[in-house]
Amino acid sequence: MQPPAAWAHLPFFTNVLPRIDAALAAEDRVILPPEHQRFAALEACAPDRVRVVILGQDPYPTPGHAHGLAFSVEPDVRPLPRSLTNIFKEMQDDLGATPPDGDLRFWARQGVLLLNTALSVPAGDAGGHAKLGWARLTHEVLTALSDSPRAFLLWGKPAQAFERHIHGDGHLILRSPHPSPLSARRGFFGARPFSRVNDWLKANGDTPINWTNP
Repeated sequence: MQPPAAWAHLPFFTNVLPRIDAALAAEDRVILPPEHQRFAALEACAPDRVRVVILGQDPYPTPGHAHGLAFSVEPDVRPLPRSLTNIFKEMQDDLGATPPDGDLRFWARQGVLLLNTALSVPAGDAGGHAKLGWARLTHEVLTALSDSPRAFLLWGKPAQAFERHIHGDGHLILRSPHPSPLSARRGFFGARPFSRVNDWLKANGDTPINWTNP
């Protein structure tokens, strides 16, 4: 796998990625997302463009769902994955509208980094690559993005475990349960993350995110 140019300076790509590549090459299971999409989130958001980080868990384990950006799917995917359905339910309650489909790449174009704590998953085995070594990349990305105030949305306990790698002052850090059906009712619903991020951006003289209209 080729590292995204804007992030290639991170030590992970020299020190850890070769080991992950070897492990994936030895897998006899289908690995999601396809290799060419594995770094799509980082390719879509160079470090100096990131304003908001949404940190999830791992890619969707259902073939045809994951395409390299956390929670996002291709526009023709129906029905939506259940986590994304819950994200849109909360957005409807928070903002009164939702995007027309599950393709969230328009968020990335506005500086929203949709990152998972693992960037690969065996088909049908949620969390199957949680200990493969991807955690080092998450650590280094969050440390690099601590250089100026940003909004960090940590969805679920795996994401929240990386909060210790966010340093410095002035950040907005919003913690909530993961939007999956197993946990969304424990505090994801009602958290109002979208309006809270936009209120924070505006308070800091920045443009709010258009969450709903591609």
